[in-house]
Order: sequence, then structure tokens, then C-alpha cells
Amino acid sequence: MRQQARLLLLLFTWTLGAQAQPRFEIDPTWPQPLPDRWIFAQIGGVCVDSHDHIAIVDRNNITDEEKQTNIPTPTFVMFDTDGRIVNSWGDPDVVPTDVHGCSFDEDDNLWVAGNEDAMVQGYSHSGRLLLQIGQKGVFDSADGSMEAPYTNQSREFLNRPAGAVADPDTGDIYIADGYGNKRVVVFDSEGNYLRQWGRQATYQEHLAATPGTFTNVVHCIELSNEGLIYVCDRQGSRVQVFDKLGNHVRDIHVARTDDFVEHPARRGTAWWITFSPDEEQRWLYVMNGAEEKVHILDHKTGESLATFGRPGHMPGDFTHGHTIATDSDGNLYVAETNFGRRVQRFNLVSD
Repeated sequence: MRQQARLLLLLFTWTLGAQAQPRFEIDPTWPQPLPDRWIFAQIGGVCVDSHDHIAIVDRNNITDEEKQTNIPTPTFVMFDTDGRIVNSWGDPDVVPTDVHGCSFDEDDNLWVAGNEDAMVQGYSHSGRLLLQIGQKGVFDSADGSMEAPYTNQSREFLNRPAGAVADPDTGDIYIADGYGNKRVVVFDSEGNYLRQWGRQATYQEHLAATPGTFTNVVHCIELSNEGLIYVCDRQGSRVQVFDKLGNHVRDIHVARTDDFVEHPARRGTAWWITFSPDEEQRWLYVMNGAEEKVHILDHKTGESLATFGRPGHMPGDFTHGHTIATDSDGNLYVAETNFGRRVQRFNLVSD
């Protein structure tokens, strides 16, 4: 009875704002069971296409012991809204070895970053490789290796990118580049370099939240309906908003406590974002991987109205909650890496 009550109560901790905000409840039946012997590894990203297919990108990094009895899921797995698998693919010789983040463009092509591969790839909806930016294993660094100091300047190579998003108006690809480099870099639809912005913040710039600087990891990138670029400055505990030319528009701070400000090496709060599906995108949802909870923000003001989630392994808890996505009905999907290794769905509650 206690477990049933716990699910009914949804494990939510609400911080009420002055206006109504959406409410969510965990769907413990989603997704449906995987095929025989399939097992999730770290899930590097989750995204939703125009048909409400929910795609996850799996790193396939199960242990040797698990391999004795299990089969890692393919890198790309697509579910329908009922949680049934509708497609899967992934050639191990082609896909990133450490896949990170995903997004769909207006043609339902799928874009993904290779965090330890120094590349971004675009796939058709059926799984055909369309474009690769960067060369696998060649990093924008002093000697081309991942270990060498980053240069933050190559027009050809990347350095540990975290995500990519395509502009529906031009087809340009905006990349959060990322764990090595500290920039947003833009390529056209054929993979030609266009422009970039951003650099590593000094400690004083971190304290001052200097626009256009990044404390450590440039962790996510999204494009709003207004045509603005939203970038997760993860250890800066903020989402920086730019126009398409890189001009800073505003900051949205995410639980920017004194502790996080004084310790830039901490995990930070701004890990991934998604918008509500209405045209105005009234709500902004932020995955706070440091505290294992989702923030519901008023998109216009940036005010945090509510949170849900807590550290743990039970339904509705998060273990390394990493990325977040929304479907057309407003339901949320959270993918977990590290030891979490799952994707959870939270249904929007209609009052």
C-alpha cells in the first residue's frame, strides 16, 4: 500500500509560484518491456519527432559480465507513445562510441553528438547517415588528441561536442562544443564552417556570470520558436540565450546558489532543457542533474515555479538524470546515464 501511495503521490516536491503551472505524474508502465535479452546501457539522450516517436541514444557500454547473458540495445531506438519499439539501428563502426544528446529537425532527421569521438552526425528518420561534421578521433586540440589542450578555433574539427540542433529556416547546424572546447560553433547544411562564439570563463567571469563565457561544460543547445539559441552553461548553473549570430540576449539562472557560484568545479544545475509544445512555449523545463530534479520555469520571466524528482532508483526518482524532451501532448521524458540507464515518462496531468 505504501508503494502504491508513493506512486499516486508521484514523489513530487512542489514549490508553488504565483500562477498555475503544469503538473506531472510518473508513468511506471512506459516504455514496454524490451525484446528478449536486450538491456539498456547509459542513455546519452532522448528526443521526440513530429510524429511523437520518442528516440533514445544508447552508449552500449554494458559490462563484460552483462554481455554473458544480455544484448545491448542498438545505439538508436525509437518508441511510439505507447512505449513500443518502432525502429532501431546503429552500425558500431559508424556511430559514436560515446553518443551524447539528440534532436530532430523539421524533416525528422536525427542529430547526435559523439562526446569522445569529436564529431556530430545527422541521420535520416530511417537511419541513413546524411552528414558528419568533424573526423572521428581527431580533436580540435594542440596535437589532435583528446588529452591535449583544446584550441577552441578549428573550422574543421570539434572537441567533445555535447549536442547539435538544426535551424528550420536555413538548415544550419548549431553545435554545443562542449566538454573540450568552450564554444557554440555553426556549420551550414553541407558541413561548411560559418561562425562561432564563446570561450572559457575565468574564475572572476564565472562569479560575474559574464555573457558568452562558459564555466566548464557547454552541455546542451536548443532553438526556440522565436529563433533564439538556448545553451546550457552547466557549471555556470545558467541557460544563456543568444540570437543566431551569437549576440547575448539574456541569462536564465537555475538554482544559482552561493555554493555553486563559489565552486565552479561542482556539477552545476543546468544540464538540459526542453520547451512546452504550445506556440509561445510558455514553460521551460530544465534537467538539474546536480540535484536530480526537474525545474518548471516560466519561460518569459525565467522564474522557477516548481520542481519534481529526487535522487534514487524508484519510479520518478533520478540517478544521473541527463537529458529531457517533450512530446506534442506536453508529456516529459527524462533519460539517465551512469548507473540510471533508463528513460522515464512523466504524463502531463489535466485538471
